[in-house]
Amino acid sequence: MADVSATAARRVRSRHCHGGDGAVVDTISGLPDVILQHIFTYIPTKYAIRTSLLSKRWRRVWCDTPSLSFNSSILNDDWINQTPTGYTAPKMMHFHLKSDKKHDAPHIDKWLEFVMSRHVENMVLSFLLLKYSFPDFFYVNPSLKQLTLKYCDMSPECSVSWTSLKKLSLVRCSVSDESMAKILSGCPVLESLTLNRCHGLSYLDLSRSLRLRTVVVVERSSSVTGPKVIEAPHIHYLYLRYAQFPCTLVDVSSLTEADVDTNEVITYSDKVMNMLEKLQHVEKLTFGGNLLQVLSVAQLRGVPFPMFEVKALTLKTRIFHYVIPGIKGVLQNSHDLKKLTVHTIHCKTKPVYIYLTINLFIYPCLFNMAQLSRRSKDAVRRDIKAKRLTSLVVLVLKNTKTLENMFLVLDKQYHKFKKMIQKLSRYNKVSIALAN
Repeated sequence: MADVSATAARRVRSRHCHGGDGAVVDTISGLPDVILQHIFTYIPTKYAIRTSLLSKRWRRVWCDTPSLSFNSSILNDDWINQTPTGYTAPKMMHFHLKSDKKHDAPHIDKWLEFVMSRHVENMVLSFLLLKYSFPDFFYVNPSLKQLTLKYCDMSPECSVSWTSLKKLSLVRCSVSDESMAKILSGCPVLESLTLNRCHGLSYLDLSRSLRLRTVVVVERSSSVTGPKVIEAPHIHYLYLRYAQFPCTLVDVSSLTEADVDTNEVITYSDKVMNMLEKLQHVEKLTFGGNLLQVLSVAQLRGVPFPMFEVKALTLKTRIFHYVIPGIKGVLQNSHDLKKLTVHTIHCKTKPVYIYLTINLFIYPCLFNMAQLSRRSKDAVRRDIKAKRLTSLVVLVLKNTKTLENMFLVLDKQYHKFKKMIQKLSRYNKVSIALAN
C-alpha cells in the first residue's frame, strides 16, 4: 500500500510547480472537483481510485466521477466488485467493461444492474472469451444514448426498450434477422448503426427506423458474412466494406453520401453493377481500389456503367494499371462531377491479377499483360513515378467536362512532381492541388 501511495504522490508532485521562494505549490489539488472528475474520465478507474490515498478530498473526487472503466484481465475480481460500495455519483455518463474471464459471468449481471441504476448514458461492453447472454433487464433502459457491444450474443427474448439510444455499434456479435428487428423496434430515435464483422444477419430491414441516418457495415473475411440485403430508405450515409461479394441494396433513396469498397479483390459479377445502380443519385461517392479493379474488368468487358449524379468523388487507391480502366469508366459516366480527390496514402488496395469465370472456364482478364508484367520498368512496384501520376491527371482531364477542382493526396515523394502537375493545370480550367 505504501508503494502505491508513493507512486500516486509522485505523479501529483510531477504536476506541481515551484513558487517564488522555491516551495512546491500544489496546483492540481486547487482545481475544482468538476475539472478533476473530467480528467478522470480519460483514464482507467484503477488510477483514479489510487488518488484517494492522497487525501480525503481526493477520495471524494473519484467517488463522484461520472465514469468507470475496468479491464478484468488485469484487475482483481474482488477489487472490481467492491468498487460500487464507494461510488456515490448519482448519474453515470460512461461505463466501459472488458472481460475475458469465464468466471466473470455471475458478476456482470450485478454490474449492469448497478450502472443502469445510475442512469448510464454511454456503455461499452466487451466479452472476448466469455459466452455471455444478457439478462432481460439489460434490454430496458430509457437513459442509454450510446451502446457498443463486442463479442456478444444478441438474442433478446423480451421486448427491447432503448428509447433514448442514438448510436448502436455491434462488433463481432451474433445477431439474427429476428433479433435485429426486435432491437430496432425498441430504438425509435436511433441515428447511427454499425455492424462490424457480425454474423447471423441476412436481411437488414431498416425501413421502420425513421431517424436512422448513418449505417456502417464491415466484413473482414468470407467466413463471417454481413447482411446480404440492405433496405434503408431513410439513411443519408452508407459505409460498406465487404470481404468478397457485394450486398443487394433494395432502397437507399435518401442517400447523399456513400463509401464503398471490398476487402479483397473479387471476381466481377452483375451484383456489382446492380449495387452501383442504387448509388446513381448519390452526390458524394468514395470508391476504394479493390472495387476499382473489379470495375476495370467490367470496363474492359464492355459492361455498361450506370450514369452517376455524383458531384464530389473520392478515389482511395494506389495508382497502377489495374484501376485505370475502372476510373475511366466512372469518370465517363459522371457528367456533373465538380470535385475529384485521389487519396493514395494508407490504402489497402491489393494489386493482383483478376480472373473471370466465363463458360465455366477461368481466363485472365483482358488487361494488357505486357503493361502488367512485374518485369516491366513501370511495374506495380515502381508505379510511384511521374509517368503514372501524369497519366492519371491526363485521363481525368480528358474524361471530365464539368470538373472544377482536383485534389491529389499523395506520399511525400510525389511533391517533386508539383511543377509538372501545375504545368498541366495551366492548359485547363481545373484547379489541381497536391497534399500529403
